[in-house]
Amino acid sequence: MLNRPLLLVAALLFILTLVWFQQRQSVTEVARTALIMGTLVEIKGVGSEQQKLETAISDAFAVMREEEERFSPSISSSQLAVLNRATKAIAVDDQTLNLLQRGLEISRQSQRAFSLGLGGIKKLWNFSATQPQASSLTEIEQVLPDPTLDPFSIEGHQVKRRPGVQLDLGGIAKGYAVDQALQVLRKAGVRSASVNAGGDIGLLGGHGKRSWKIGIQHPRKPGELLATIELRDRSIVTSGDYERFFVVDGVRYHHIFDPQTGLPARGCQSVSVIAANTAEADALATAAFVLGPEKGLQLLEQWPGVDGLIVAADGSSQTTSGIKDLIQWR
Repeated sequence: MLNRPLLLVAALLFILTLVWFQQRQSVTEVARTALIMGTLVEIKGVGSEQQKLETAISDAFAVMREEEERFSPSISSSQLAVLNRATKAIAVDDQTLNLLQRGLEISRQSQRAFSLGLGGIKKLWNFSATQPQASSLTEIEQVLPDPTLDPFSIEGHQVKRRPGVQLDLGGIAKGYAVDQALQVLRKAGVRSASVNAGGDIGLLGGHGKRSWKIGIQHPRKPGELLATIELRDRSIVTSGDYERFFVVDGVRYHHIFDPQTGLPARGCQSVSVIAANTAEADALATAAFVLGPEKGLQLLEQWPGVDGLIVAADGSSQTTSGIKDLIQWR
C-alpha cells in the first residue's frame, strides 16, 4: 500500500499530465485579411496547430492572388485581358475554360439573366469613378451585346469571343477564387475554416464544434442585419443594390446590370444564395437578382442543392422552402 507522500506525488503528476494534454488539445483561431480582387478578403482557420493554420492560410491567399492574375480585366497579362484583345479563337488554361463553361451554363439556364459579356457595360458605367454618372440609352445601345446570343464560343480548349463583346467574370470569378482557397485549406488538413471575399463566403466544416453563424446584411439599414443563418460546409453569397451605387434625383443606380437592357436591375434590393460551392452561389445570386423576386425564387427552388433569401424592391422578403425554418430574423 502506497504511503501518503507517494499518493500526493502521484496525484500531482496526474494533474500535470492532464493539464499538458488539455493544452496540447486546445483550439486556436487564426484570422488574417488581405486586399484581393478589389475587395477585403478574410480567411479564418480553427484548429489545434497554429503553425499549420498559418501556413495553410498563407497558401490560400496565394492561390487567390493567382486567380486574380488569371481573371482580372485590369491586368494586361491575365487570361481575360488576352481574350478580350484577341480577334480570333485562342487557347485558354483549364481553370479559365472551366469557369467560362460554368458561367455559360448558368446563363443559359437562367434565361440569360446572368451574363459574362457585360465588360463594355461595366466600363461604360464605371462605378469605380470618383463621381459616377448614369449612362444614356444611346451610349448603352452602342456597347450592349445581343442578349440572345452567347458572348463567346468554345471548341476544345479554344475560346472565341464574339466580335464587339468585352467579357467580364466579376459575377463568378470571386466565388471561384474562394472555392480554390477552400480547396487549399482542405488539402492542408484544415477541417474548420471560412473564406470571406467581400460577402462571397465559403465555409469548411463548422466553427469548431458549432456551425458558422452568418449574418445577412439589411439592404436599407447600413450596419444592421436582416437575418442570420447557421451553416456548415456550404457557401453563401449576397448580391445587393447597396454595395456599389449612387443616387441621382432620387433614383438609385447600382452595379448589378440586366443583360437585356444594360441598366441596373430593378426587381430586388438583395439576394442571398446558399449552395455547395461559392462560384455557383455567386452567379446564381446575380441571376436571381436580375430576374426579380418571383422568377428569381423559381430559379433557386428549381436549382439542385440551392436555397436562397430574396428581398424585393418593396422591402418584402421571401425564402426558398429549404431554409424557411432555418432563417433567424432580426
